[in-house]
Amino acid sequence: MSNLFDRSTASVESSQHPLTGLWKPTHLQRLHYGPNSVKNNLLDCLPTPASKAFIITGASLATKTPLIKSVEDLLGPDHHAGTFSKIGQHAPIKQLDEATEKVLQDEAIDTLISIGGGSPIDSAKAISYRLNERQKGKFLHHIAIPTTLSAAECTLGAGYTGEDGKKTGVAHPALAPQVILYDSKFALETPAWLWMSTAMRAMDHAMELMYHPTATEMPCRWMALFAAGELFRNLPKYKADPKDEEVITRLQLAAFASLGFLALNVKGGLGLSHQLGYALGSPYQIPHGVTSCLTLGHVVKLKAEGSEEDARQLARMAPFIGLKVSGDSRKDGMAVGDAILDLVERLGLKTTLPEKGVGRDQVHTIVNLATRQESGPVYEKVKGLVEGLY
Repeated sequence: MSNLFDRSTASVESSQHPLTGLWKPTHLQRLHYGPNSVKNNLLDCLPTPASKAFIITGASLATKTPLIKSVEDLLGPDHHAGTFSKIGQHAPIKQLDEATEKVLQDEAIDTLISIGGGSPIDSAKAISYRLNERQKGKFLHHIAIPTTLSAAECTLGAGYTGEDGKKTGVAHPALAPQVILYDSKFALETPAWLWMSTAMRAMDHAMELMYHPTATEMPCRWMALFAAGELFRNLPKYKADPKDEEVITRLQLAAFASLGFLALNVKGGLGLSHQLGYALGSPYQIPHGVTSCLTLGHVVKLKAEGSEEDARQLARMAPFIGLKVSGDSRKDGMAVGDAILDLVERLGLKTTLPEKGVGRDQVHTIVNLATRQESGPVYEKVKGLVEGLY
């Protein structure tokens, strides 16, 4: 989503000053959470009694779990208009084209239901965007049922992979889902490594919003602090018992807290860890949760070392994640980065770029994609970080 990286568009309406800001919420209407929230609430979340809904999901959920069938049954023939289950990792554009054409075939469809992680959710947003381009005023009602913690359901942007293999995207206020259903029963079907790695993606959101130049102090950064604390407390509990639905629900709410208060007026990409995630993700087919496991702790340390203001914001995280505060912002910010790296290791998620099939000959390509630079001080700092991932 390179079009969202430009910090030059930063708004003075919200800033790192704690007592100056503006928060413009999205049009989210409902957030249901808890066991069986899909079964108990889905039909009430449709926009009209005559609504027709089209499901967007991936092959694994459709063929290896009972989840998609259960939603189809809930909708019944009156509300179920069809299901597209070919959405792959990083949402390839060819699959978006095919799904868009299927939705266009039925003018009665007014709702998209995305089920899965970031790729199906972003795909539903991208399909809605394309429909509006072709039929003005045709943005669809979007109900998101996440099965990971990537928090794509919290944003108005949609990332997908172009034919060149690079991530691109679209954004519009009308693309934010109207409804989010966090159902722990649906999360029980998610592999533990995927659940935990996408939780680190949520951690990525929380950390990078602390030093984002247009994030609001309230509620955005306040909730980011809470989110990081909940993730640090509950991820080890989840690793010990992946079937504990109370812990699952707490982690779902932490994911929402990490990005759900982003606001419409936040400008620019989230930060360097996300930029590296896009550079590593679709080009090398590395899931974004894994890219966050690779980069986030190192980026936090780099930011804390390089800027007193960034260090001050990151140091605020220390007591929330169980660290003793020294009063030295750079030291405390660096300690936050080390704590993230330690958590990744404790969760069994530590990896390297060679383990993901990325050779050292790709360093320049990765750094160039992340920084949009060929050389210079920023390029060299990020190059050193990337070289440390080997």
